[in-house]
Amino acid sequence: MAKKENVRKMFDSIAPDYDKLNHILSLDIDKSWRKKAVREIAGTSPVTVLDVACGTGDFAIAIARKAAEGSKITGIDLSEGMLAVCREKIRSEGLGNIVRTESGDCEKLAFGDGTFDRVSVAFGVRNFEHLELGLSEMRRVLKPGGKAVILELSVPENRILRSLYKLYFLHILPSIGGIVSGEKGAYKYLPASVLKFPKPKDFMDIMRRCGFSEVRSRAFTFGICRMYTGTR
Repeated sequence: MAKKENVRKMFDSIAPDYDKLNHILSLDIDKSWRKKAVREIAGTSPVTVLDVACGTGDFAIAIARKAAEGSKITGIDLSEGMLAVCREKIRSEGLGNIVRTESGDCEKLAFGDGTFDRVSVAFGVRNFEHLELGLSEMRRVLKPGGKAVILELSVPENRILRSLYKLYFLHILPSIGGIVSGEKGAYKYLPASVLKFPKPKDFMDIMRRCGFSEVRSRAFTFGICRMYTGTR
């Protein structure tokens, strides 16, 4: 079975517990990372934003709260289970006039060239089956001068921190995730996908190959998370 279909089924299965586990396992630090990324997206002027792999909508909602009046955010995801949670959160937040969602594939975006001012993805790019294709599609739907903002988990460069990180990610996290969600396999996949993801310099080179310019990386929390930006 293709990675894409496996990922979709996996996220469907963990969707009901995803938010609770995500915040517990990250000690809520992920909220501060999103706030920093939102500053790269939302400004004083209205923007159109495509949030790729939007999941349960935390990033799209954070953008909507800070975006200028008149901004529009579109969230897409492969998992209908995650989108169902996302839509309920958007409804409860009263953001239905700003954020809309639809099922969508990052490797074949159903939007014309140059549609959006910003394209974002938070903790989802490592799940792309074909990374360069997904990034190229993100660039394609950006307006000239538009910016991509990517948040992704990373492995700390410090040797001691890296050892502690692997201990937590490879052993503690799967056990806790499995107990709470009943899907230990999913919480083995998630840390493994971080370890397999290209190193920051390599990922920036991939972004450049896909046509992005002004590619930059910023490390958060000792390199546990990184924000990548690039313009069309």
